[in-house]
Amino acid sequence: MKKMFLMGRSEAGKTSLIQALNGEELHYIKTQYTNLNDDTIDTPGEYSESKRFSVGLACFSFEADVVGLVQAADEPFNLFGCCLHTFILRPLIGIITKTDSAYANVPMIRQWMENAGCDRIFEVNNKTREGIDELLAYLNDDLPSISMEEAIERQRLGISEWDS
Repeated sequence: MKKMFLMGRSEAGKTSLIQALNGEELHYIKTQYTNLNDDTIDTPGEYSESKRFSVGLACFSFEADVVGLVQAADEPFNLFGCCLHTFILRPLIGIITKTDSAYANVPMIRQWMENAGCDRIFEVNNKTREGIDELLAYLNDDLPSISMEEAIERQRLGISEWDS
């Protein structure tokens, strides 16, 4: 399974997403510090909300196979800028949570994630577990294997190692 690094605003559903992925019963836990597990890296939302701490997010991303931007479907604003994928050297995916919210605006959140450069976008509901299987299938796919020569050539061409 790919190790996934999650980042997003406080209360976006990062920790609940991890609980849903592990098949656990959902219970609220305020993430106070970065939690490293075998398959996930969970960060406090304050890291994404503050320029002082956001540099730490880039450092943690190097410990993961894939970076997941987590945004609730009822987010009132976007924390992530355009072309975020240009400085994160990992596949970038978007995960839209709280899709059942009365204030959900999934098309707007999807557009924000596309602008950030997400390769794939998953819509999930941590409570009903809708969309969790699709995300798990993606995480369980093997990482592509390339030789050092292929990596050097792709770097010369400006192609990410996970692009075909």
